[in-house]
Amino acid sequence: MRILYTLAWWLALPLVLARLWLRGRQEPGYRQHWGERLGFYGSKPAASPMTIWLHAVSVGETRAAEPLVDALLASYPHSRIVLTHMTPTGRATGKALFARHGARLVQSYLPYDTGAMPARFIRHFAPRICILMETEVWPNLIDQCNRHQVPVVLANARLSARSLRKALRLGRLIGDAARGIALVAAQTPDDAERVRQLGVQQVAVTGSIKFDVVVPEAALALGAQLRAAIGARPVLLCASTREGEEVLLLDAFVAARASLPADVLLLLVPRHPQRFDEVAQLVNAHGLTAQRRSSWSAGQPIGADTQVLLGDSMGEMFAYYAACDCAFVGGSLLPLGGQNLIEPAALGKPVLIGPHTFNFAQVTEQAIEAGGAVRVDDAAALMAQAASLLSDRQQLAAMGAHALAFASQHRGATPRTMEAIRPLLT
Repeated sequence: MRILYTLAWWLALPLVLARLWLRGRQEPGYRQHWGERLGFYGSKPAASPMTIWLHAVSVGETRAAEPLVDALLASYPHSRIVLTHMTPTGRATGKALFARHGARLVQSYLPYDTGAMPARFIRHFAPRICILMETEVWPNLIDQCNRHQVPVVLANARLSARSLRKALRLGRLIGDAARGIALVAAQTPDDAERVRQLGVQQVAVTGSIKFDVVVPEAALALGAQLRAAIGARPVLLCASTREGEEVLLLDAFVAARASLPADVLLLLVPRHPQRFDEVAQLVNAHGLTAQRRSSWSAGQPIGADTQVLLGDSMGEMFAYYAACDCAFVGGSLLPLGGQNLIEPAALGKPVLIGPHTFNFAQVTEQAIEAGGAVRVDDAAALMAQAASLLSDRQQLAAMGAHALAFASQHRGATPRTMEAIRPLLT
């Protein structure tokens, strides 16, 4: 199976590279550092007593990895981390988050899973351990790590029932990869049980590292500045929205104008930067008075008549959460699995979530049970719930307090993860 998988990778490689080039028209980062994706890295880096390889595919995983990166560098003061990504936005997020670590953290793109390319990466950087964040399982990468005696850890791991069914259909390919993983640090007991069904031998339940993320002071300061520019009017944030969701949200927002506070501001933040212009056109097509966050940063004040503020920036989600009154977390109105609701909860913001949260099933149910989140069936129900909250400051404050308590109660996954992987590093 793995031979066929490898052959498929080599046959698909021209199409993969063509897709990179096409995506680069909207995101120039996709046209950079191609050598790294192919396993070519130039001169060898300076020697380090210990190199820790940590892979965070994109923005969410990179932000989630922050407490673990900090803990690893603090616990092993002579170590260096090689942080790999798959997307330019993930790489840019890592650069912004970890600039404070200087030369102790090196960034690269993950090589394609052809077998030869991960092998070149391992020979070049000589990692002591490979830590994959959340859901990344690459059969040839894991095989090459095993061949080079590099233990593989899947940290902050989550596996939905849907993903398990897909994985089991791949049979021996995923089974062999799973057995090649030295340790899985799972977010929940359900995740751990599903991982065991794949064949992983060593599984620990450590909780979600995302609860341990510390909100940067700079993000809080920026959020306060943005809130001051908006003024006292209520702010409904729709965060990390995905394609197809914005039109539903805007339709519902227009239809609910009579029930929402008259001066409410819809703060709309698409998840992917290449869609900012597309979403701006959608807002204009709905006849709404719109403004971009980038125009505010350029010195234009946020007008009192602005109905929609488009968050067209990257790496500022904490600031957007800090500036809002309540937050809808996108990817959940359509069957996309949802996004991380821990960040708004950690800032004490009431959370609204759609019906599709299979990627974060347990944490979503826990937040709802704690009274910090409410599930809505569709965009119309979302606006109705938002109207109720924004019209009742006491209810809004109580729900925010429940959200903050929920986030606080679940901290501690980082030290548990560190304890689990310590034997593999010593």
